[in-house]
Amino acid sequence: MTQPAAWPAQTEEQKARAKLTRGAAVASISTALLLVGLKVYATLQTGSTAMLGSLADTALDLVASLATLVGVWIAAQPADEDHRFGHGKAESLAAMFQVILIALSASGIAFRAIAHLVEGHKTAAAEEGIAVSLIAIVATLLLLAWQRHVIRKTGSLAIRTDHLHYQSDLLLNAAVIAALVLDQYLGWAQADPLFGLGIAAWLLWGAWRAAREAVDHLMDREWPEERRQEFLAVLARHSEIRGVHDLRTRTSGVDDFVQFHMAVDPHLTIVEVHALMDEVEERLEREFPGVEVLIHPDPKGLVNEAGPASEELLPGLKE
Repeated sequence: MTQPAAWPAQTEEQKARAKLTRGAAVASISTALLLVGLKVYATLQTGSTAMLGSLADTALDLVASLATLVGVWIAAQPADEDHRFGHGKAESLAAMFQVILIALSASGIAFRAIAHLVEGHKTAAAEEGIAVSLIAIVATLLLLAWQRHVIRKTGSLAIRTDHLHYQSDLLLNAAVIAALVLDQYLGWAQADPLFGLGIAAWLLWGAWRAAREAVDHLMDREWPEERRQEFLAVLARHSEIRGVHDLRTRTSGVDDFVQFHMAVDPHLTIVEVHALMDEVEERLEREFPGVEVLIHPDPKGLVNEAGPASEELLPGLKE
């Protein structure tokens, strides 16, 4: 179906970002499938709570990576009549889905670990468990390297949340190795469930951090102050901008949106103001690629807003 002329076509940069995020999601799914198979075998062989926790985490990684693929695919769709700001928040929704899965998994692991502490439990076949964990560490390191590349290029929230899962996988696999060594070779039977509890706590902490970032995106939290100041610095360098107020910023998926009121010489014609706005937008596009900007021009001295929205943000501009 042809995209309506009213909606701008995706830029080459947007298409490249979408391709990268989809590729990262597919890589995550492939890695998770491999690791789930290996860890099912290792869990059956060892009976380790720590290994079970690692298996549960990897199984959730698989489900979460599937959610990430759906999320980044939807987020990459261009704006349409029903979604005029695009579909970027699909990434935040995918991230929240992942957070729920992580929290449920961590609770189940903690419950099983406590039961093993109370009842007493010993692992078996440490060699198989250690070998599987080492393979998982190598595969995870390769995936993390690719994800970091994609995050640098796209800033994708869904991929960052997925990246968090696999970062925790490194710790989980190391913990499994430690638990098996302590239990099987040093005779500390409580090591395995204690490591299981540690894994559960780590997962819950990661879920909390990911949830905060996803909620910030869904609630249209303002950009960090440092980035806002960088944006204002670009505007301040333009000699014909007489002031800026009511600056609003937000991020949706990999897309950024900015709107502000710009004070201009009141004697300019509409055509001159329009040309000035085009020039400002072009300059901002060079400094902040992909940011969608909405400018409301005001004659200098006219401020209809009240409160913080009326505050002049370029006090250093000369008359």
